[in-house]
Amino acid sequence: MYRSEAMIFERRFFSQQRRNQIANRLSNNPCDVFINHRSIDTKRTVATLVYDYLSKFNLHPFLDNKTMKPGDKLFDKINRAILDCKIGVAVFSPSYCQSYFCLHELALMMETNKKVIPIFCDVKPSQLRVVNKEKYTEEELKRFNLALEEARYTVGLTFNSSKGNLSDIVTSASDIVISSLIELENEKQEHHQKDMPIAL
Repeated sequence: MYRSEAMIFERRFFSQQRRNQIANRLSNNPCDVFINHRSIDTKRTVATLVYDYLSKFNLHPFLDNKTMKPGDKLFDKINRAILDCKIGVAVFSPSYCQSYFCLHELALMMETNKKVIPIFCDVKPSQLRVVNKEKYTEEELKRFNLALEEARYTVGLTFNSSKGNLSDIVTSASDIVISSLIELENEKQEHHQKDMPIAL
């Protein structure tokens, strides 16, 4: 599997302990990472394994079946998690585009300018299209089509379940999420330092 130079650099210079320290600083947010997925395709594989991997670093990923509790208002809880998250992971799968919830979540992440890391599981980016168009309003169709178009043109990871190693895709996706969170934290600190008044 392809490893970018940045990933190799990060692994050399960030020990496991250092990564945990950074993850602990980042973990104050109720939702660091929103995992968008189609349950029937990926809940028992990629989505849950990414959730578990990130949780081990004391991050707060949001995965519907792991995070929500009986009595939670579905849209309220999901929308709040997306608005609060720093990064999104979109796990695209063969029946992903059949789900209103998947499309709504993706559209909201894109509309709020979240960094979204796509994982294409048994589906190619070019196959991402809204199906059952008659079920949606004109506004929903517009939102969903724009979000899918943006996802198609975002560099992501690909996974073929008949040939690939599940452990590799989960590790790669999780490492990219952690690296992205570190970058966001560093940018936030740099921005904060620029805004600090200079002592005379």
